[in-house]
Amino acid sequence: MVGLHRLPCETPEAHRPSETAPASTRWVLPATILGSSMTFIDGSVVNVALPAMQRSLETTFGTMQWVVNGYMLTLASLILLGGSAGDLFGRRRTFIIGLAGFAAASLVCGLAPSAIWLVVARLAQGAAAALLTPASLAIIGAAYHGDGRGPAIGTWAAAAALTTALGPPLGGWLVDVVGWRSIFFINLPIAAVTLLLAMRLPADRGIEGCDPLDRSGALLAVLSLGLLSYGLIALGEGARLAAVFAIGAAVPAVWLFIRTETRAKAPMMPLALFRNADFSGANALTILLYAALSGALFLLPYLLIEVHGYSAMAAGAAFLPFSAILGLGSRWSGGLVEQFGARPPLIIGPAVTAAGYAILGLSGEGANYWINFLPGLTVVSVGMTISIAPLTTTVFDSAPDEKSGTASGINNAAARAGSLLAVAALGLAFGASGVGSVEDGVLAHAYMVVMFAAAALAGFSALTASMTIKRRVAN
Repeated sequence: MVGLHRLPCETPEAHRPSETAPASTRWVLPATILGSSMTFIDGSVVNVALPAMQRSLETTFGTMQWVVNGYMLTLASLILLGGSAGDLFGRRRTFIIGLAGFAAASLVCGLAPSAIWLVVARLAQGAAAALLTPASLAIIGAAYHGDGRGPAIGTWAAAAALTTALGPPLGGWLVDVVGWRSIFFINLPIAAVTLLLAMRLPADRGIEGCDPLDRSGALLAVLSLGLLSYGLIALGEGARLAAVFAIGAAVPAVWLFIRTETRAKAPMMPLALFRNADFSGANALTILLYAALSGALFLLPYLLIEVHGYSAMAAGAAFLPFSAILGLGSRWSGGLVEQFGARPPLIIGPAVTAAGYAILGLSGEGANYWINFLPGLTVVSVGMTISIAPLTTTVFDSAPDEKSGTASGINNAAARAGSLLAVAALGLAFGASGVGSVEDGVLAHAYMVVMFAAAALAGFSALTASMTIKRRVAN
């Protein structure tokens, strides 16, 4: 999810300084920034490399959906559990385990002899990222206190925004010059340097009295989202019987997940939070808004590369204005909340975003970036910029202070779950032609359908905000 979010157990109690904490924090930011940068880069680079992967592995569009969704499935399902693991077993230990797991999975991705191996390795990458990402922010929160914590987290967030922005063009260059496998191999030296720095971090024990991990909830979350994803991808490939079976099986899995969370001693998703209309509305809005974003950004590089002949580097560079506007406008959008409250920006922002997708849908036939793609991407980025800070504020304001970390973690998971299901459903845009066809006319038509669907989802986001977010002005 775009923007900075605190993750599970990110509470003042969890960040109380321990007796083993050293006075110096010189290695904290370099280690955590490098470690988390790998997950941010992988999240933004892979889309640009998908066409090259598909040609190299001689596989289908549906399999490429799994290359993205395998990562998002385990990350979305396990990130709440990963935050709790850091509190239970120690932040540094969890960080190092996640780092080692991510590096090992990256190596397997780069060496993958087939698409199946690549998808399995991506599942492992997502699981490792679910440990690595929350642990990195938790280490910062534990090392810095008082006035120093805000700037430290801000530095981490700025580095995350920078690596996310630069990832696609740099990754595209690697794909063009070295090959798609290099985008995974580049993680290995970064992980090695990060591991050396992480060994210099203070060793911490788990927080005494921290609740046990909600393993049953995590397993059911993976099962539920996995079945839904498989069903939607199968439906797009024309395998209707398998799709009906998978989606039908997902219904009792979701019911069991809800039942488990209501009875668990320490649920990773406390359902009581959803009694607040603002919290429920903000998460519904998040699912819709990020489903629209992920579906659109998945197919856009395909169109640029396969239909309009862009290089992978050029396709990656196409996203730079989008990232720049999001990064530069975040502080400004925070001021909107103070002046008008969260409700107006959460209606206007998604509505502007919907207009941007409609512009992209109407202008995708031409190859000129400045005329056919930059205007729509600019409008989408402005709309998302207006939306993000109010969305984060609403999530925090609608949850008790002692649950703010868990609430933000749920919002992160909601964004990733929306992205997961949207990418899984992309095959439906190809209609009778099937997702195996990437001919110019078929792909261009699917792109238009996806952009208009994204516009509809963003429009529903605005409607959701108008119906659920309270009318109030922040003090």
